[in-house]
Amino acid sequence: MADDLPLLLGLLLVAAAGTAAVLVRDPVRQSFVLSLFGLALALVFLLLQAPDVALSQLAVGSALTPLMVLLSVRKVRRKARSERREEHE
Repeated sequence: MADDLPLLLGLLLVAAAGTAAVLVRDPVRQSFVLSLFGLALALVFLLLQAPDVALSQLAVGSALTPLMVLLSVRKVRRKARSERREEHE
């Protein structure tokens, strides 16, 4: 039972981070929570003795995916700003 405690805590962290990622509405904050979710999943994979999967999750789920979300949000907001400027001219 004591051996399963870290895994249980990791799974609870994954559940909390996943729920938070769904409930957060601001895309910038959502990408931050998504990064925390990726870190939590990497921790669970490490606890399950899958270090190769944990490293992949760390790279993709904690770094690349949130970065892509942030870059996409930035581009959409820039485009919306430029379209508003064109309408006022």
